[in-house]
Amino acid sequence: MKIPIRYQAAAEALSIIQSGNRVFVQGSAQTPTCLLRALAAEAPRLRNVELVFITVYGDMHVNRPELAESFRLNSLFVSASIRNDVAEGRADYVPVFLSEIPNLFSQGVLPIDVALVQVSPPDAHGYCSLGVSVDVARSAVDNARYVIAQVNPNVPRTHGDGVVHASRFHALVECKEPLYEAQFGGKATADDLKIGAHVAGLIDDRSTLQMGIGAIPDAVLRSLTGHKDLGIHTEMCSDGIVDLVEKDIVTNRYKKIHTGKSVTGFALGTRRLYDYVNDNPAFQFLDIDYVNDPHIIRRNPRVVAINSAIEIDLTGQVCADSIGTCQYSGVGGQMDFMRGAALSEGGKPIIALPSRTARGVPRIVPFLKPGAGVVTTRAHMHYVVTEWGVAYLYGKNLRQRAKALIAISHPDDREALERACFERFRIF
Repeated sequence: MKIPIRYQAAAEALSIIQSGNRVFVQGSAQTPTCLLRALAAEAPRLRNVELVFITVYGDMHVNRPELAESFRLNSLFVSASIRNDVAEGRADYVPVFLSEIPNLFSQGVLPIDVALVQVSPPDAHGYCSLGVSVDVARSAVDNARYVIAQVNPNVPRTHGDGVVHASRFHALVECKEPLYEAQFGGKATADDLKIGAHVAGLIDDRSTLQMGIGAIPDAVLRSLTGHKDLGIHTEMCSDGIVDLVEKDIVTNRYKKIHTGKSVTGFALGTRRLYDYVNDNPAFQFLDIDYVNDPHIIRRNPRVVAINSAIEIDLTGQVCADSIGTCQYSGVGGQMDFMRGAALSEGGKPIIALPSRTARGVPRIVPFLKPGAGVVTTRAHMHYVVTEWGVAYLYGKNLRQRAKALIAISHPDDREALERACFERFRIF
């Protein structure tokens, strides 16, 4: 179906938004900054507009303190762009599994009045693409009363659930700007590379991988050059996956579902990654309530889920979203994949983290900080990896877990941890 395409000025398009509306904002590399910049200029006529989103990049514009009466941020994940806003009380955070966010929209828990997305230009048949951030944006587009699209020729056309006909958009605004990029590989430390090598040693050929975000998952990818026939089913993919595909290490040949395809919810990396997935049928960008569904994840054998954490206590409780009471990130998809991997035949759920922060603060601790959130419970834990080795916790009692975790803690922290272990469990 062809329709006439009429582009509007951003101010005209945003006139759809009214006071009291809830507005979804697409995130990650696809954050529609042109629309956000224009929305900030609409502040004088608006009051109590709620913006919901997951990870946003760049300057949001609408989060300036002087616009607080016009806009309220209600984030489903806390990214760097709004971390200070949350800490200072100008924004809120909703703890929720990434896999369940589409349900918030479709079931009317968080009904969406307007969705702001960034898409590729319409093709000859009128279809656009949500690009490299399909994740929860697909559900927002499906459930919003109105959808405003920022049309950008730099947006890749990806295969999967991100295809949207232009007739679904109530307004289209042209804006050519670079997609946001992130480089994880250059941030890897010597300890990150050691962790990557330890994790790679746990991965069997023909495994299906889920990688979290950051330097450690990228270090793992860089350590897989000797593996064969790996698969990808992950909420997020980065540049490191491209290298493995090009070297024929990732083939997806032995996956039970989506055989031959790398499945993801979104991509975040450099322009090289975005160009690689552009019109590439080997990559499927799917709705996150499918990608992150543990019942879907478990259908592939040998799923290896690799995620990180802020700290872990001696019983195996994992804090991955806060530093004490300070909200640092969010629940995200960690538990979706930790559970899915555990249920997979031969699966391995892994938490990988340095034994200390860059400032020398221990990450393996007797107790989580007061106010810290438990993202992955101790009952869900299997493998913990630091630069000092691997601790296997599954089926271990609390005393055995404490000993295993102390063995991979920083050597300078072990004496204090042993004392804490003795005080709590009367052993060491």
